[in-house]
Amino acid sequence: MRRRARRAVPLRLTMKRKVKFLQKPTCTTCRKAKAFLEKLGAELELRNLDTERLSEPELDKLIGTQDHRKFLNTRNELYRARKMKDNPPGRADAIKLMAKNPNLIRRPVVIRGEQIVLGHDEQAFRKMVS
Repeated sequence: MRRRARRAVPLRLTMKRKVKFLQKPTCTTCRKAKAFLEKLGAELELRNLDTERLSEPELDKLIGTQDHRKFLNTRNELYRARKMKDNPPGRADAIKLMAKNPNLIRRPVVIRGEQIVLGHDEQAFRKMVS
């Protein structure tokens, strides 16, 4: 009786792609993005921004050399009340505000290595986990 040879499964297909997923669980956009990433086979390391807020040093590191204004949630009450669209805060002030008010952070924040995607961007998610 002859044994059937097993085909080798490429390692890439068997390993989950780990992704940090910073979210607010009640956020509809976060829920949609989470479901989409799971469908792509990503292994999500979840962080609830309500209960595990980002500190100022974490936010500073996360933003890095990018424009801090991209990280501000334009739908947030504080953003609109302070008219941040017309008069955006400086980097240091924005980081302080986001640390105190996590709803001011654009969500979800999806991180894999050096890649960061803000909000629900399916095309960017596909590139990130491929």
